[in-house]
Amino acid sequence: MKSDEREGDPSLGTSSGVSRRRFFGWTGTAVAASAGAAVAVTQLTGDDTRAIPGDVNAVHVQFTVNGKAEGLDVDPRTTLLDALRDRLELTGTKKGCDHGQCGACTVHVDGRRVLSCLTLAATLHRRSVRTIEGLADGDTLHPVQQAFIDHDGLQCGFCTPGQIMSATALLEEGNVGSDEQIKERMSGNLCRCSAYPFIVEAVKTARDRMA
Repeated sequence: MKSDEREGDPSLGTSSGVSRRRFFGWTGTAVAASAGAAVAVTQLTGDDTRAIPGDVNAVHVQFTVNGKAEGLDVDPRTTLLDALRDRLELTGTKKGCDHGQCGACTVHVDGRRVLSCLTLAATLHRRSVRTIEGLADGDTLHPVQQAFIDHDGLQCGFCTPGQIMSATALLEEGNVGSDEQIKERMSGNLCRCSAYPFIVEAVKTARDRMA
């Protein structure tokens, strides 16, 4: 049988006269093109929320971080956590659950503790942010930092920046009383190593030293 006859034979190809070989060739090309398009869409709509220079959707934010004036052009979806870590290289603030459940990303905004993974950087225009890097006075640790060291209030250390930022906020608010009150007001900060008794002691020691 001639090749052109084989291409027109319904039993060997498709009913439209397209050969099986040619049909699969076209199918493979279509799949490859679709895959390429999917990659392109992922690159455009994925989780990378860093603003591209000249991006018309970028939002300019001017704020103070640890006493230093900062100006950033950010994607409106960028969280404060990502802006601190990826744009300002302040990596002391940790990304734990990234869903506001563990407290590892706690920082202060205008003196109040917030979860930076749930706070959009674009909402911080002309506001003040303090991170764990901004607590110490040169080589002198903040009383809360020193108390955590003195009482072994950390093990793996991953949650410690958030724990310290929460404890500092409580002390500055004057909300440190009994052990139960400390536990309740620190309950938003989780420690997978279960160093909670030592954390409570550290908070009480810092309270006494700062009185």
